[in-house]
Amino acid sequence: QVQLVESGGGSVQAGGSLRLSCSASGRTFSSYGMGWFRQAPGKEREFVAAISWSGGSTYYADSVKGRFTISRDNAKNTVYLQMNRLRPEDTAVYYCAAITRSRFGSNWSRRNEYDYWGQGTQVTVSS
Repeated sequence: QVQLVESGGGSVQAGGSLRLSCSASGRTFSSYGMGWFRQAPGKEREFVAAISWSGGSTYYADSVKGRFTISRDNAKNTVYLQMNRLRPEDTAVYYCAAITRSRFGSNWSRRNEYDYWGQGTQVTVSS
């Protein structure tokens, strides 16, 4: 079992920045690839970013590429999502998720393949 807890959400004006954190406990953090997903009201949960167990590979949705950066610190069992130049359409509940590293390579964007999820943190961007 892996327990994930997100933090860092809040309200910000368009053009601002936020950094989300996701702290993991339980099984060895470096055994997992990590992803961030988001869900806006009335919409499906969508992929935002993912990072391999070592941090050596990162992937982004086109809508956030160049504005968001995913990173991880395995010594602290934490994954981060730095969000810059935020837009109103980034408003959503943001979730972090873990997937076993052996399955990460072909499934990093597939929400149904992730094994563990956090409870989510709200991000609201006003215009």
